[in-house]
Amino acid sequence: MGRQRSQSVTLTDVARRAGVSVATASKALNARDEVAPDTRRRVLQAAEELSFQPNVLARGLISGRTRTVGLLTDELGGRFSIPILLGVENALGSEQMSVLLCDARGDAIRRRHYIGTLLARQVDGFVILGDSNDLRPSLTRDIPVPVVYVYGESDDPADLSVLADDAGGARLAAEHLVSLGRRRIAHITGPEHYRAARERVSSLRAVLDAAGLPLAGGEPRYGEWSQRWGRHAARSLLTTCPEIDAIFCGNDQIATGVASTLRDLGRRVPEDVSIVGYDNWHEFAADCQPPLTTVDLNLQQLGETAVRHLFAALDGQPGSGVIRQPCRLVVRESTGPASATGPGTATGPETAAGAAA
Repeated sequence: MGRQRSQSVTLTDVARRAGVSVATASKALNARDEVAPDTRRRVLQAAEELSFQPNVLARGLISGRTRTVGLLTDELGGRFSIPILLGVENALGSEQMSVLLCDARGDAIRRRHYIGTLLARQVDGFVILGDSNDLRPSLTRDIPVPVVYVYGESDDPADLSVLADDAGGARLAAEHLVSLGRRRIAHITGPEHYRAARERVSSLRAVLDAAGLPLAGGEPRYGEWSQRWGRHAARSLLTTCPEIDAIFCGNDQIATGVASTLRDLGRRVPEDVSIVGYDNWHEFAADCQPPLTTVDLNLQQLGETAVRHLFAALDGQPGSGVIRQPCRLVVRESTGPASATGPGTATGPETAAGAAA
């Protein structure tokens, strides 16, 4: 028998086809325990034959939920927002929930407006997406439903924030270079006021200290998150410290600029100088010459993790504090052994590290 159009099918039609009452059909479709297995199978088969789609609005009125989540971001066009948004949407979609997206563009008035708009739509909860891993003012006091912060830490320790583990990712990069026998490792990164940049520097220094190695060049080179800065800083470093045999870069754009300058100066990568980037931004990492070893932030998984903790809060188990999600090291051709006498080799193309706090 051909399926009917779903918009013409009601719960009464399903009950009639299965030979049960409307109340029993409703219990069967909502997986209530008091329905016999054979009856449940008949109802589910009838719903399948009729292409029945439950009325989401009606179910929301019964359960007190709309099965929608508000996602509020400050920079939708940013490099990190879209992968996190995809992770949020995937996690919600697997639970047949929807996301309502609002981009405040960093404006406090727009942010307040969108909070009011989403609350008027009766969303079940909020995911607040930051534009960096830095601290941000808490918005929870204005939101009477569960809130989880992702890629941006709330300044209220009672809130739950899900971040990429920048210190762990830098540790992976530094340990990889040390394991390859590199002994004169320099660091070029972005602006010092970024917490992520400072945390990566601290982690790099800790690994070098443990290996009894100085930071080549004495101090990290802070600058811009750009290829131009990578080219400029690499030329300056190699002029003052020509013995450098590895450069850990704060992002893949910087690393691509570094690789360009090394080619111009006749330095081979990785034979003379190894390069490690950060972010695993495919447009740069894969197209770099040679392809770039880099740290992947697992941004899509970051969004999925935030939604999982939001679900827990909706079920009456809210969390607090900071969860730092592990990063992974993606090994490509831009790193290689300096000598056969190094202390070890990389453990494989994807090595993960991270911690929860």
